[in-house]
Order: sequence, then structure tokens, then C-alpha cells
Amino acid sequence: MVDPSEALSKARAVVTERAELPGMSLMEHLEELRKRIIHSAIYLAAGFFVAWFFHDRIVQLFQAPLVHIGKTLMFTHPMDALNLYLQASLVAGSILASPFVLYQVWLFIAPGLYKKEQRFVVPFMAATVGLFLTGAAFGYFLVLPAAIKILVVDFGHNFTPMISIDDYTGFFLSVILGLGISFELPILIFFLAMFGIVSPKFLWKNIRYAILAVFVVAAVICPSPDPWTMCIYALPMLGLYLAGIGVAWWVHPKGRKAKEATS
Repeated sequence: MVDPSEALSKARAVVTERAELPGMSLMEHLEELRKRIIHSAIYLAAGFFVAWFFHDRIVQLFQAPLVHIGKTLMFTHPMDALNLYLQASLVAGSILASPFVLYQVWLFIAPGLYKKEQRFVVPFMAATVGLFLTGAAFGYFLVLPAAIKILVVDFGHNFTPMISIDDYTGFFLSVILGLGISFELPILIFFLAMFGIVSPKFLWKNIRYAILAVFVVAAVICPSPDPWTMCIYALPMLGLYLAGIGVAWWVHPKGRKAKEATS
């Protein structure tokens, strides 16, 4: 069991350590938040307009997995085609603007960090964008084609598919964005460990629960019921969790003290 007095002393130590940081009033926090939201909205709008100039090519990439099996999209409402162009441009524009938006997020949280913690800005932005794009690419080139082949060609070979723009858009975005976000697991661990909420020891001790959660997620997104295919989707996410343990050791306060002691 955890000693209450020891836990209280650790909490006091964290509060005391953070007390040296420059304080901000509630109104200053709100003003800073408003500023970052406005800047992020401007970057998103700029990314959308840039992507709109290439909306035909983006939509071609969007429906390429269907075209590969000889199918095309259908629409049941006059607005469906326009909505597809708008959504595709918005998603592509958001990806283009993501480094600038993430930098605004970092600028908002930076006042609450020490200078030695603020040096993580470049690894944070590079890893966040890189992991999201890796997850999205994993979904686009592997998961989505396999899912469409199994669901439309294999299970649906006795039927005539009528795949609407609205249904396909939801399916496409759930796979691409879902995997892109799930690949951000090391970034989540990065922040939890940097603020001392989780430790490498805690993550390693509970790895069996993490493995269970990873395979549950893999079972949900995997288009095939066989266990071997599910393992193909689970292994990258499990590898990200293990990488997150290394990240936690790197940024956790105890890990930083250990590195400073050996240097």
C-alpha cells in the first residue's frame, strides 16, 4: 500500500518545485487561450484554401481504394458531391496546418514548463506530426484496402454494392483518423510522464492490461476475423506502447535526475 504521508510529501514537493514558475492570472490564461485559438483557426483556414486548389486530386486519392477493385462512389443527395470536396479539403488542410497548430498548443503550455522541459518542442512537433502521418498511412495503404477487399469483394460478391459518398466518407475517416490518433500514444505518455503522472515502472507493471487493450482495439479495426491478421494490426500499437515506456523514462522527473547524475 502507498504510504499517505509519503504521497503527501511528494505532492508538496511537486507544488514547491512548480512554484518557481512564473504565475499567470485567470484572465491572462483566457487571453492567451483566445490568442492561440485565433491563430490556430487562421492556420486551419489557410490550410483549407490551399487544399481546395487540389480538391480533385485529393478526392481521387480518397476513392482510390474503391477504384482499385473496380467500384465507384454514388450519391443520393444533391449536396453529397460538394460535401465530399469540402470534407476532403478540410482534412487535407488540417494535416497541412497541423505543425503550426501544434506549435500554438506548445506556446500555450510552455509557460508552465521549465526551460529544460521547453527544449522538447522540436521533438514534440516532429514526433506528433510524424506519428499521425504514419498511422494515417498505415490505415490508407494497409487497413483500408484490406477492409474494402474483404467487406466488398469477399463477403459481398453475391450482391451489388451501392456505396454512397456519405457512408464511404464516414468509413474512410474513421479508419484514417482513428489510426492516426491511436499512433499518438507515445505523445500522450510523453506529457503524462513529463508531469510525473505516470512513470516507466507503472507502465511496465501494467503492460498486461495495455496488451489486452491493444488487442481489443485491433479486433475492432481489423477487417478479418482470423487472429493472424489481427496480430498484424496489434503489433505496431504494442510497439508504440513499448516506445512510450522509453519516452517516459526519458522525460519523467526521476529519469531526468538519473541522466543528470550519470552525465
